Amino acid sequence: MRMRPTVSWTPTPDLPPGTTDPQPVVDALRTGGVLVLSGAGISTESGIPDYRGEGGSLSRHTPMTYQEFVGGPQARRRYWARSHLGWRTFGRARPNAGHRAVAAFERHGLLGGVITQNVDGLHQAAGSVDAVELHGSLDRVVCLSCGTLSPRRELARRLEEANAGFDPVAAAINPDGDADLTDEQVGDFQVMPCALCGGVLKPDVVFFGETVPAPRVEHCRELVRGAASLLVLGSSLTVMSGLRFVRQAAQDGKPVLIVNRDPTRGDVHAVTRIALPLGPTLTTVADRLGIPLDRGEAAGTGR
Repeated sequence: MRMRPTVSWTPTPDLPPGTTDPQPVVDALRTGGVLVLSGAGISTESGIPDYRGEGGSLSRHTPMTYQEFVGGPQARRRYWARSHLGWRTFGRARPNAGHRAVAAFERHGLLGGVITQNVDGLHQAAGSVDAVELHGSLDRVVCLSCGTLSPRRELARRLEEANAGFDPVAAAINPDGDADLTDEQVGDFQVMPCALCGGVLKPDVVFFGETVPAPRVEHCRELVRGAASLLVLGSSLTVMSGLRFVRQAAQDGKPVLIVNRDPTRGDVHAVTRIALPLGPTLTTVADRLGIPLDRGEAAGTGR
């Protein structure tokens, strides 16, 4: 039986209320040294759903766990069929105004770094240079036997050739790139092994039930230590992989600011939560800072 990962969190009534004034974010960026921590909410305006917001995928979709993935070939068949279809949607996604605003802040020297919990590559596509992919990226594949990394596009080509005519209609696409398909739609989808050693291939992402590599966590902790403040964008902070950096910043006496429509698990550590959509809010922040966004940046066109 496929079990739901422990990824839920219930807000308590004593959380501080959100505001609609983005000026604290403007002030923090004007000071400089802001470390950005982004979550799935920053990509919803690019057509990629989040996990827990209104209509979030966790209400209908259980992400595959690492234990299930390595546990048997049928689980991997289901994963790769669904992920192969979802990859096509991710490949069409374009950075939105939120991603482009973050990249603009970076170009103007206002940031101390970017950490993203997302695996969609949209920060990099928008122009962010040094974004740390906390949970990895769907555009890479790793062999669990020999450790070889390879581009996802190569595997996509092999899967296309081995599964000619595979083009089911998915009920939905999820933030982890997994499309909702029935077992009947998955059918006898052919999974490809490592081209070098014949081992099991896995996307180079951290699955639920898997841990973020320790060196990557330490690098992020170093970024927190060097930052003047922490700006959380579009994350509920439900899972510890992101929440620990909020707690670290708060313990170090550094202001934590959150832009997220809904309450988050980190609100108790924040000086403010701006309960507004990310794209328009960050565009407003850029305007107040005098940082122009051209038409493509504001509209999120082009990648």
